[in-house]
Amino acid sequence: MTRINLLPWREERAERRRKFFLIFLLLITTIALAAVWLADRVIDRAIDRQVARNNHLSKQVTVLDSRIKTIDELREQRQQLMERMKVVEDLQGHRASGQQLFEQLARAMPDGVQLSEVSVSGTSVEVTGTAVSSDDVARLMRSLEASNTLRAPNLRHVRAEEGGAGSAFQLMVDHGEHQETQR
Repeated sequence: MTRINLLPWREERAERRRKFFLIFLLLITTIALAAVWLADRVIDRAIDRQVARNNHLSKQVTVLDSRIKTIDELREQRQQLMERMKVVEDLQGHRASGQQLFEQLARAMPDGVQLSEVSVSGTSVEVTGTAVSSDDVARLMRSLEASNTLRAPNLRHVRAEEGGAGSAFQLMVDHGEHQETQR
């Protein structure tokens, strides 16, 4: 009987398969490494682009913040100007009120009364003066109450001066200028 040895053929086939497997494994590993490297490059570029976008947005936000700050400052200046304009308008509107006050006081002044001080605080007017008699003070108060712009006279005090020279008085009266502006 002849003997045929098939073992070297099997070993050669196993060796070829092992080489093929190693080459295939090396090829797959190379492809996998190339894919990982390519993915890393793509991700790095995407990160770099996003960082550039973020930097651009940060710069634009800074520019917009400075514009907003400028707008807020302009609004504040506008508000201050509006307040100033309101004060000027109020002053223009009440320009003649001092003249009207003195005119009303002069018209209401009876003979024998002299005013020494007139002070205005808001809508109240404080009047200080002297009168020949208490009756003159009473006539002054009635005249003030009958005037167009002065109302509610309130006598603070009346004192007889030394030597019988008359009476010193102090009274408060409301100036009705705000009624004219509420038309």
